Amino acid sequence: MTFDRIAPGSAPTATYRLQLQPAFPFAAARAVVPYLASLGVSHLHLSPVLEARPGSTHGYDVVDHSAVRAELGGEEGLRSLARAAHAHGLGLIVDIVPNHMAVPAPERLNKQLWEVLRDGPASPCARWFDIDWGRHGGKVLLPVLGGPLGDELARLRVEDGVLRYHDHEFPLRPGTERMPLPELLDRQWYRLSWWRLARTELNYRRFFTISELIAVRVEDPEVFEATHGKLLELVRDGVVDGLRVDHPDGLADPEGYLRRLDRAVRDAAGGGRWTVVEKILGRGERLPPPWPVAGTTGYDALHHIDGLFVDPAGLETLTAVYRGFAVPPDDLGGDWPATVRRAARRVVTHELAAEVERLTRTAVRLCAADPRLRDHAPWALRTAIRELLVRLPVYRPYVSPGAPVAGADAEMLTVAAEDARAAFAVREEARVVCTVRDAALGRLGDGPHHRDFCARFAQTAAALRAKSVEDTAFYRYTPLLSAAEVGGDPGRPAVAPAEFHAFAARLRSDWPATGTVLSTHDTKRSADVRARLAALTECPDRWGRLLEALEARDTAAGAAPAPDPHLAWTAWQTAVGLGSPDGERLVPAVLKAVREAGLRTTWTEQDPEYEEEVARFLKSGPCDPGHRAWAALGDALDAPARANMLGAALLQLTMPGVPDLYMGTEHAYAALVDPDNRRPPEPRPEALDRLDAGGAPDGPSAEKLLLTSAALRLRRRHPQWFGPSSGYTPLSAEGPAAAHCVAFLRAGAAGSEGGAGVGDGGRGDTGRGDTGRGDTGRGDEGGGAVTVVTRLSRRLAEAGGWGETALPLPPGRWRDLLTGRTAEGAASLGELLDRLPVALLVRT
Repeated sequence: MTFDRIAPGSAPTATYRLQLQPAFPFAAARAVVPYLASLGVSHLHLSPVLEARPGSTHGYDVVDHSAVRAELGGEEGLRSLARAAHAHGLGLIVDIVPNHMAVPAPERLNKQLWEVLRDGPASPCARWFDIDWGRHGGKVLLPVLGGPLGDELARLRVEDGVLRYHDHEFPLRPGTERMPLPELLDRQWYRLSWWRLARTELNYRRFFTISELIAVRVEDPEVFEATHGKLLELVRDGVVDGLRVDHPDGLADPEGYLRRLDRAVRDAAGGGRWTVVEKILGRGERLPPPWPVAGTTGYDALHHIDGLFVDPAGLETLTAVYRGFAVPPDDLGGDWPATVRRAARRVVTHELAAEVERLTRTAVRLCAADPRLRDHAPWALRTAIRELLVRLPVYRPYVSPGAPVAGADAEMLTVAAEDARAAFAVREEARVVCTVRDAALGRLGDGPHHRDFCARFAQTAAALRAKSVEDTAFYRYTPLLSAAEVGGDPGRPAVAPAEFHAFAARLRSDWPATGTVLSTHDTKRSADVRARLAALTECPDRWGRLLEALEARDTAAGAAPAPDPHLAWTAWQTAVGLGSPDGERLVPAVLKAVREAGLRTTWTEQDPEYEEEVARFLKSGPCDPGHRAWAALGDALDAPARANMLGAALLQLTMPGVPDLYMGTEHAYAALVDPDNRRPPEPRPEALDRLDAGGAPDGPSAEKLLLTSAALRLRRRHPQWFGPSSGYTPLSAEGPAAAHCVAFLRAGAAGSEGGAGVGDGGRGDTGRGDTGRGDTGRGDEGGGAVTVVTRLSRRLAEAGGWGETALPLPPGRWRDLLTGRTAEGAASLGELLDRLPVALLVRT
């Protein structure tokens, strides 16, 4: 990344994500501004702020791009929040949703969609949406009915000039209002249908498999202007200081969109603004260098941080215990690659059947126009499309017809094509795979159908990856639940220190202002839940013996048995990760897990009897505070979980990149999958006040708050140590336990000491508390910070502790901001880390 992609001073030092909703509007966010300024962040990171479906708890279901959401306080509420934030030295980062809009009930809430439904393809708004008007006799399929149309006719009624169905409201084509109902339905530009038809018959692009979210064609300049006008006005007026772009992989041309957005922001603001994209990178995948962004939202960092606390040997044992206990077939949870492939096949032939059919129709048109390709039959094209899609190891390729293809994308599709040929028994028929590959790579031409196929293939690939891996395979392959996280690789979750350092060094070199995260509104488990689960890799045999004993004891005691061992494994790990038998949170989370896994029940084909068995087992087992398992497990995971929690937090806060804290995570924060992780925040400024007044932390949660505030304030006070021009130097411990220490130095690069800070947006640092607890305020010359973290702490304790292990520090005398301890030279880790498993050192 080149530094001219963002305006000088626009990169945050740290952001704090607030999940806005009617229960936590702009006014509530404004009330916590003083606390967050004191905590040490430089920017608030807001979930989407534009008008959304009424009652939405997330805001990604936008219905009106021209207005700020009234339920949150409207535009004046947002501007008031910005004024309060700016007065405390904070900026605002806003989440934007370019890929889709809501199909709300009533439908009139989405003005553009309403006009299309009323006026059809001649509507000026028809260009907003990806609709295949060649299907269903030129009608838009609306899968909103609770049953087949014949069963629902009696519930349809014309009233006040519109067609009503429960909460739904549809416009009528002019002149049809007085027709008999059957004729009236036939004359509309839409076709109402049973919701189950969406899987195969839908003719508009949607977000993943959610028919209630219709995709938007932001590649159209007029649509871009209409959907971004209000946001750009807020940028121009200084209300919004940066952007998070949701799901760029759903767009027809992500790079083209980001370039248009960058130009528009520069025109509005007089310069670039910090912008990150929610791009999920696979292992070894790189963010496309030409993208004019600061980086990703940070799931790649999450994977590398989490992996440091996974014991690879223990994971191997844990996986063997899992296979012996749950006995899953290889392709239904026993083997990671096989599980992913089977899940992908299921999704591409069922949930995404309509999307594959759209691709097949386009491919047929391409081949029909070229005599050399005309004999590829539709069935063969469909098969080749499916076989290529299920073999892609990342979300999507980035290709535009007529433009150069990145080597990685060409190689990926070439390898997939070679393997996909095996799906055809006749060698000559297998040539169709190469045709589909070339179409996906934009090699067959640059006409409308070529561009459509190229874009839709990539968009469908992204939806397939999300639904088959994150929303299916993650719930089937469950030896270690913490590894099944956005951006993670359950087949190889462990990360060695050398791999982490290489990743951090690459970030500093290529994307120094990228985002980093540990918990988000989308993570399936919060960082602290994952920290606790990772500790299981340090005692896998004990975990296995515990589950076997529980199964035997529950049977003898007559307790409700688990419906199957896979469920028992998943449920108990979920409970152990949460750390408490909280039934109100465990039952919904585990029920969601079994529906996503789709082994016995699904969202659309629910098995009520099985789900009742699951609920009974949970209530008599993991949700029972008196269950013997909680006593048997005892505090075995407490110490390593504490070390992992504090270690992960400190790594994120001090490694290259801009750390984003999810609301509440400055404290110990145990949350499960949404909606559990989207509960309104409950700020606790009094806890920070007590620490600032000199109070000692009274437990892991207070220790995490101490660590977080110290690191955030250090970043804000010395941005040149951590910002785009800073350095990153790994430090190696010496001695028998050296492998248990991860350490590095952050300091200003040569010539950058004393430079202007980044992150206050020119408003100055008005936060309080920066001079407390150990940062002596020494000048930048010769300064810097050293991060020291313990990994695999239980294994370390079993081996006798740190012993003679020492960490050679850079020259000078160093002070730990967390404990006040000082050290220099070869610091004994046994002494440096005797109170906390982490240290944050600055030169004194």
